Amino acid sequence: NERPMTRYFPELVEAIKENLPERCVIDGEIIVVVGDRLEFEVLQQRIHPAASRVKLLSQQTPARFITFDLLALDDVDYTRLPFQQRRVALEQALAGASAPIHLTPATRDHDVAVQWFSEFEGAGLDGVVAKPLQGTYQPDKRVMFKIKHERTADCVVAGYRLHKSGPDAVGSLLLGLYDDAGVLANVGVIGAFPMERRRQLLEELLRVEPVVGYLR
Repeated sequence: NERPMTRYFPELVEAIKENLPERCVIDGEIIVVVGDRLEFEVLQQRIHPAASRVKLLSQQTPARFITFDLLALDDVDYTRLPFQQRRVALEQALAGASAPIHLTPATRDHDVAVQWFSEFEGAGLDGVVAKPLQGTYQPDKRVMFKIKHERTADCVVAGYRLHKSGPDAVGSLLLGLYDDAGVLANVGVIGAFPMERRRQLLEELLRVEPVVGYLR
């Protein structure tokens, strides 16, 4: 949401300065790995107001930065170039990079992509992303294809956030599930709705009598 994350990830600030070109714009994602899994809840805990807590967490649960795309390098705007060229330029820009800066794997081999889709589900990945080789970078537009694993569950809606466009639509829903002991546990958020459905959801939620509960 255009809010600076610099203060929450001091270890990444130093790593980016060391591993990325001095003047560049790179699309990517911050992750935290615990064991052999991505842990989104642990990542959320890194957003803490206390500087002492941020410093401690940066040591206990250090973050990594996964690079996806190159948007600009020095004075060159790459957003209008096809993804095929942007990928090559990104690989060259990060040729000397090392952990915790990583270049996301990419392949044109369908069989390899199918293998990734299957193998990495247990690591907490939603699926794979497919990008047209000739596609340009278009901010705020879905010009890629997300192939996700499909799982269904009846969840409790524990809360919601308003959409960035205004107060008349839902941005995301906070979901929970009861465990065997009857305790409501946070299982993540969902926000992939068409705008019309976002407005309908807000109307539906405002008609629901709130119930006091706690997420652990």
